[in-house]
Amino acid sequence: MKNYDADWTEDQRALYDECYDLGEGWAGDPETDADQLQDVLNLAEADDDELADVDLTYPPLVDAVAEATGELVTSVTADRDDPAFRGFVDGARQGAEEDVFGL
Repeated sequence: MKNYDADWTEDQRALYDECYDLGEGWAGDPETDADQLQDVLNLAEADDDELADVDLTYPPLVDAVAEATGELVTSVTADRDDPAFRGFVDGARQGAEEDVFGL
């Protein structure tokens, strides 16, 4: 389920939506590595203290944000206030099959 912040602009919501769709598609792809999927699901379930706003270079996440923004991206900050990060991990959680560990 999509989860916007009330104060996000239309551009932020659009970025969230695009990253959400990319995350959902990636998680539902049978070619997606189960360990990589689990890593993203762990990010989705982590609390804010565990995320600690670290910069992630995780390829599926970085690629999705680069595609959504049309910009060269080398890392993404693990921050739930960032619509790109939150969109991708929320979408991956939605797209993962229910029998995946962590759900």
